[in-house]
Amino acid sequence: MENRVAPTLLRWYDRHARALPWRVPPGSGETPDPYRIWLSEVMLQQTTVAAVAPRFERFLARWPDVQALAAAPPADVMAEWAGLGYYSRARNLVACARLVAERGAFPAEEEQLRALPGLGAYIAAAVAAIGFGQRAVVVDANVERVVARLFAIDTPLPGARPAIRQATDGITPDERAGDFAQAMMDLGATICLPKAPRCLLCPLAGDCEARAQGRQGDLPVKPAKKARPERRGAAYWIECEGRVLLVTRPPRGTLGGMRALPDDGWSVRADGSGQPPFVGEWQALGTVRHGFTHFAIELAVLAHRGPLPPDLPHSLPMGEWVAPDRLESAGLPKLFALAAELALKP
Repeated sequence: MENRVAPTLLRWYDRHARALPWRVPPGSGETPDPYRIWLSEVMLQQTTVAAVAPRFERFLARWPDVQALAAAPPADVMAEWAGLGYYSRARNLVACARLVAERGAFPAEEEQLRALPGLGAYIAAAVAAIGFGQRAVVVDANVERVVARLFAIDTPLPGARPAIRQATDGITPDERAGDFAQAMMDLGATICLPKAPRCLLCPLAGDCEARAQGRQGDLPVKPAKKARPERRGAAYWIECEGRVLLVTRPPRGTLGGMRALPDDGWSVRADGSGQPPFVGEWQALGTVRHGFTHFAIELAVLAHRGPLPPDLPHSLPMGEWVAPDRLESAGLPKLFALAAELALKP
């Protein structure tokens, strides 16, 4: 079976490859751009193709190559990233771009790519295979699902990953490894779906051990989900003379380096203090909720509009005053964008 998988899948891919803005169509003769491959893979971590595609185009128009991105102010990159989530990716993006620009180009070897900021095993393998044509074993969530079913690997995740990687290595061809990786991703995204896989359309259906056993819908075996902690905090809309105070969050931690409204110090580990930055008249506007990977938070939104107290304490956070109609360009993350929407309601 191993010898049949790659040729069969590549023939299918040549006919059915998805058209994606970062992808070179199979058989086109175009040379893949490692910068575009790297940028797209970073964006696609934990984010859907539908959400990434328009943002990728906008990002690329602003910073068309790694040198342009390396020269960008980090605050601008963070603002452009707003809404994509997992903001450590954006911080690593800048750090990686600067290192690559110093080198002059991306390295082609998987091991050297792994040494760059933010490039784990998957992204390094993807850039090596798709961007440089190297033989590398590329395993994302789609590939995990396809391979777990193809070989009927029923060890629960994440314990199944070594076996899945070994099996993927066994079917990865020496030639066209990048196309093969993208074909596996496309198969998982369009045919070998998490629920109700479309087996009648699958080019590998005849070799799929899970399908032969009638267990394709049961694999891969997922671990039980852990309950996410619930946190509570407050965000403060401070408006004075037609401007709203925005702060920049600390570089590390949740939403690190992003512009935001002042808050009461909530974190993934603890609720906020509930103490506003100064004593004054605060209007309760309501609450907003948002889910992060490891916790969910309910944020009370309070507003102070008008002159600031003359004896304002030093506890007022340093920041920048922005006109409300310019908040969209400030790149607020989703949680604080929701808080701002609440404050701007008539």
